[in-house]
Amino acid sequence: MAAIAGSAVFLVIAPGVVAGVIPWWLTRWRMGAVPVPVRVSGAVLTAAGAAVLIGAFTQFAVQGRGTPAPPAPTDQLVVAGLYRHVRNPMYLAVLAVITGQALLLGRPVLLGYGAAVGAAFIAFVHGYEQPTLARRYGKQYEAYRAAVPGWWPRLRPARRTPPR
Repeated sequence: MAAIAGSAVFLVIAPGVVAGVIPWWLTRWRMGAVPVPVRVSGAVLTAAGAAVLIGAFTQFAVQGRGTPAPPAPTDQLVVAGLYRHVRNPMYLAVLAVITGQALLLGRPVLLGYGAAVGAAFIAFVHGYEQPTLARRYGKQYEAYRAAVPGWWPRLRPARRTPPR
């Protein structure tokens, strides 16, 4: 239960601010002139990103018995489900939500914001997350990293992911 509660709190604090509060602050949710198909595409992308984000957070809590927050990491490396397709589904989901909002609202400022968030995610993953996971999980993480792409999801899941 602690992992679920911790993940829920972190979901509100981190992605909630990055994909919710700041986009609201930038746009006040005011819609620009956008063709209906673009608006619908944005709504679908936003909803899909939110669903993936919630699923990934749930996986961390249930399978990993921990949170995505650095101070309360998982007990186990999470390599199942979404994580067989891509190593960073949470980051990609947040970017999908921001991009979806940009399309839905017709607000290009969110595309620029999304690009800045994406650059920050990449810097964090390369500068902190990957080295930390390599130290924590050793060969298991290195095998996982070799088997699963970091940023471009596979349609078919990786055949061999390291055992848990």
